[in-house]
This record gives sequence, C-alpha cells and structure tokens, in this order.
Amino acid sequence: MRSFDETLAAVDGVDGWMSPDQAARLYAAAAATHAGDTIVEIGSFRGRSTIVLASAAPAGVEVVAIDPHAGNDRGPQEIEGFAEAAATDHDVFNANLAAAGVADRVRHVRAFSDVAHDEVPGEPAVLYVDGAHRYAPARADIRDWGRRVRPGGTLLIHDSFSSLGVTLAIARELMFGGRWRYVGRARSLTEYCADLDGTWRSRAGNAARQLAQVPWFVKNLLLKVLITVRLGGVLQRITGREPEWPY
Repeated sequence: MRSFDETLAAVDGVDGWMSPDQAARLYAAAAATHAGDTIVEIGSFRGRSTIVLASAAPAGVEVVAIDPHAGNDRGPQEIEGFAEAAATDHDVFNANLAAAGVADRVRHVRAFSDVAHDEVPGEPAVLYVDGAHRYAPARADIRDWGRRVRPGGTLLIHDSFSSLGVTLAIARELMFGGRWRYVGRARSLTEYCADLDGTWRSRAGNAARQLAQVPWFVKNLLLKVLITVRLGGVLQRITGREPEWPY
C-alpha cells in the first residue's frame, strides 16, 4: 500500500476529473478491503482513479478496471465521435499504470460494462461507477452492478448531483430504495453503503439526506448551462473566479 500523499503524487499529471477530496474517498474505500476481495471500477479513462484504488488496496485484493476505450463517453460534452482518440486513451492508460507501479495490480477488461459481468465472478466489496453519464447506461450500471455488491459493501458514483443522467439514475435506483444507505459526498462523488435496514423510517431519512443535495445539483446545472452558452465570462465577473465544469 502507498500512503495517500504518495498516491496523490503518483496521479499528478494524469488526465481525469477527480479532486483530492474525491481521491480520499476512493482511497479509504479501497484501503478498507481485505485479501481475497474484489474492487470493480467502471470507467477508467486514463487511469487516474484506477491508480488511487490500486495504490490503496491491500495485497491480495483484485482491482478490475472496466473500460472499452472506444472513444465515447470520454468526458464532459465528449459523448460520441472520439474513435481516433480511443487507441491513445488505451495506450496512455497502460503507460500511466506502469509509471505509477500498479500495472500488475490491475486487471483491465476492455469491454462495455453491460457485457462485462462474466469477467468478474463473485461479489465485489467496492464498486466505483464513473462510466457513461446518460440516464439509461448510468442506471444500468448502478442497478445491475450494484446488486452484485456484497452486503455491507461500498458503492461510489462520480458526477452525482452534477450530471443530469446520473442524478436521475440515482433518484430511480437509490434515493428511495431499501438497501443503499447514503454516506455522503465529496463534491460530485457520492458514497453509499449496502447496509440500510429497509424500514420505512430509515428509508425516509435516507431519502431526505439525498434530497438535501438538490440545491447543489441545480447550481451545477445552471453553471453548465452558462458555460455551454459561453456566458462563463459573466459568471467570472460576478464571482471573481473562472468557472470550470463542475465535478
């Protein structure tokens, strides 16, 4: 295991959308696993989050990175049309893992998540979802991979209460459910634990804690609209800061 500070240094310069506080959530979840456990990551891009997970996981824990590197769903406003970048993403992903010294700790499944289930036996201890952000695939990842996580396991989702598709998927699958307890968030990275007791009282409280994030979600949507229509300069004059795509 590498310390958290060492891990941040290892991912410095690696492309990706992950803040230090989000990395800390991933690191803590991976560090809490034990030999024989499995960590599954959906959406690796160029390996920033993969390196964090693999650096924190104890010896004997398998880290499975599922990403087709197909040139789609690469990032904000990069849904389709990046096929030429796919080979580069794949090569850079492997090079980044090697440079960080974790290549031998990660098993890469180069496939779309909906057809990768047979590649991962058993019940993952940790599931990190940062795949396609559109509603249908995001919901499928949360629902189908989430049901495979062992009791008491951890689910982490990136772009929660930031991406419209991901947030709607959370509302449909997690917000009012009886299994996943909302633990908290680091910006747009939410953490859930599969230990909710399913009673009406716990479900109501769990839903209320998630609904409390709606104002932050609305702010993020407004920010995205301003950036999309090129009014970020107006926001910069008001706030004194250059706006960035929320993550």
